[in-house]
Amino acid sequence: MTKTVRLTMAQALTRYLTRQMSVIDGKMVPLFGGVWAIFGHGNVAGLGEALYQVREELPTYRAHNEQAMAHAAIAFAKANFRQRIMAATSSIGPGAVNMVTAAALAHVNRLPVLLLPGDVFANRVPDPVLQQVEDFGDGTVSANDCFRPVSRYFDRITRPEQIIPALARAMQVLTDPAECGPVTLSLCQDVQAEAYDYPESFFAERVWTPRRPRPDRDELATAAEVLKAAKKPLIVAGGGVLYSGASEELDRFVEATGIPVCETQGGKSALTDDHGLNMAAVGVTGTGAANRLAEEADVVLVVGTRLQDFTTGSWSLFKNSGKTIIGLNVQPFDAGKHRALPLVADAREGLAELGAAIAGYKAPAVWTENARTGKAEWRKAAAKVTAATNAALPSDAQVIGAVQRTLGSDIIVLHAAGGLPGEMHKLWQAGGPGSYHSEYGFSCMGYEIAGGLGAKMARPDKEVVIMIGDGSYLMLNSEIATSVMLGLKLTIVLLDNRGYGCINRLQMATGGANFNNLLRDSRHEVLPDIDFVAHAKSLGANAEKAASIADFEAALDRARKSDRTTVVLIDTDPLISTGEGGHWWDVAVPEVSARAEVNAARKGYEEKLKLQRVGD
Repeated sequence: MTKTVRLTMAQALTRYLTRQMSVIDGKMVPLFGGVWAIFGHGNVAGLGEALYQVREELPTYRAHNEQAMAHAAIAFAKANFRQRIMAATSSIGPGAVNMVTAAALAHVNRLPVLLLPGDVFANRVPDPVLQQVEDFGDGTVSANDCFRPVSRYFDRITRPEQIIPALARAMQVLTDPAECGPVTLSLCQDVQAEAYDYPESFFAERVWTPRRPRPDRDELATAAEVLKAAKKPLIVAGGGVLYSGASEELDRFVEATGIPVCETQGGKSALTDDHGLNMAAVGVTGTGAANRLAEEADVVLVVGTRLQDFTTGSWSLFKNSGKTIIGLNVQPFDAGKHRALPLVADAREGLAELGAAIAGYKAPAVWTENARTGKAEWRKAAAKVTAATNAALPSDAQVIGAVQRTLGSDIIVLHAAGGLPGEMHKLWQAGGPGSYHSEYGFSCMGYEIAGGLGAKMARPDKEVVIMIGDGSYLMLNSEIATSVMLGLKLTIVLLDNRGYGCINRLQMATGGANFNNLLRDSRHEVLPDIDFVAHAKSLGANAEKAASIADFEAALDRARKSDRTTVVLIDTDPLISTGEGGHWWDVAVPEVSARAEVNAARKGYEEKLKLQRVGD
C-alpha cells in the first residue's frame, strides 16, 4: 500500500520545492534558492504558513514591490546560468498583476522563474472576494489569466491533488534548455489550505542536470560542409553559450579555426574582451570591428541566440547576398530563423561535434588578420570616447570608462533599459563568463536594482555594480532598502541626465521635436529638483554625488571599500552618444507630417528600408 502524508496543498508545494536539487561544480545544492514573498489575504494563511514551516530549508525573502522581487528571482537564475531558480509569491489582485511584467521579461529572455500568485476561491462562495476581477461573461476568469501569454506553462490549482501533475510539468519547463521560461501556478486561496493524502514518493529528492542534446547527423554533416567552404566565416555568440557553459568549447573552436567571434547583448562575456578574435558587440549597438565583418561574412554560425532585431539590424546587417546562416541552438524555433540551416543541439555539444567534423579547417589568414586589425582599431576608437574628461557634463561613455578604470573587469556589471545598454555593449571590456549582465531582451526599465540584488544573491563573492539612469531609478528603486536589510552590498552608479535621454535622442533622430522625454520638455509648472543622494540615504544606503569624473572615480573607490550598498550619482549630458560603431535599425517614421524635419527623416528612412533583406 502506498505510504502517504497528509498536508495542505501549500505545504505539499513547499516541501516538494525543498527536495529539488542541482549540481554545480560537482557540488549538490538546492535547486531553489528561496522564495520572494509579499503576503496578502490571498497567500498569507495558506502559502505563508507553509513557507514558515520550511523557512530553514527554503528561505523566504521579503521585498517591497512584487515586480521587483520577481526581477530579483529572474536575475538570480540568469547569474546562475539557469542552474538555480527562485520562486515569487503574491496575493491576488494588484500584487499578482505587478508580477506580469516580470513574467514577460523572463519569457523573452528564456529564463526560469516560478510564479505563485494567489487566486480567487475555487469554491466561489466568497464571490467576489476582495481584489477579484469579475468578467461579466466568464466566471472562470481572474486577474491571473494575464499570466497566460507570458508563461511557458500556466496552471490554476483548483483541487489540492492537482499540484502533483502541475509541479511535475513545471519542473520540466523550468529545467529544460529549450522550453525554459516562466511558470505560473495560480493558487486558489481556499485550495492552498485544503489537505490531501499525498504519496510520500512525491517528495523524493530529485537532482536536475542540464539536458545536452547532440546534433542530428545529417544537420551536422550539412553544417560542416558549408563551414569548410567558408572564405569569410563569422560566429555570433548568444546567451545560450553562457547557459550551456560552452565558453571553453567556443574558445577551443575559435583557436582551432581562426574564425572571429562577435557577441549579442545576452552573449557578451562568452569570451573575455581581451581575446584576440573577440570582436565584441554586434548589431545596432555593435562595434565597428564586429559589424564590418558581419556585413561581409559568407557563412555566419549563430550559437545560442534568438537573432532579435538589434542583432540583425532589422534584417539589414548581414549584407553578403550569398551568405549562409547556420543556426546552432537547442530550441528549433530559434535554430531555423532567417532561413538558417538548423543545427539543433546544446551549444557545448554542438560546438564540440562541429569542431571535430571540420577538423583541420582554418579560416583564410587574410580574413583572420583583417579581424585582428579591426579589433585593434576599435580598441583605439573606444579608448578615445571613454577617456577621462574635465567636462562639466560627461557622456555615458566617459562614465563607463571611469568605472572600468576604477573597478576593472573582475566584477559583475549589470544594466537594462535606456541608453546605457548600447554604450555598455560596445564599450565595456567584459571579463569572465557572466561578468556582463544585461537585460535587453525586454528592455525593462526598473530591472536594474532588483536584478542587481538577485545577481548578488547568486554570486555573493563578486562585486555587483549597477549602471542605471535617473528614469529607471525613479521607476523602481525600493529594493535598495532590501539590499541593506539583507546585508547584500551593491554599488549603484546613477547617471542623471534629467529625463529619458535615450528616447529623446531617438525622437530627434526621427525628426521629432523635443517632447515629453527630458523633464525640461515635459509639461510642468516647476522643474523637479530631485535629491537622489538624500533619497538613497533614506533607504539606508550610503550615497554621494560626484562633481567631476575624477571625483567620481574617488567615490567609486570608497564604494568598493564599503560593506553597505552605495549610490554614486553623477550628472551627464543627455544629448551625447557614441558615434563610433552601431548600425541602423527599423523605427518607423511617419509618412506625413507638418514638420519638415520629420519629412526629411522619412526620406532617409525609406532609403534605409531598401537595405533590408526581407525574408532572408
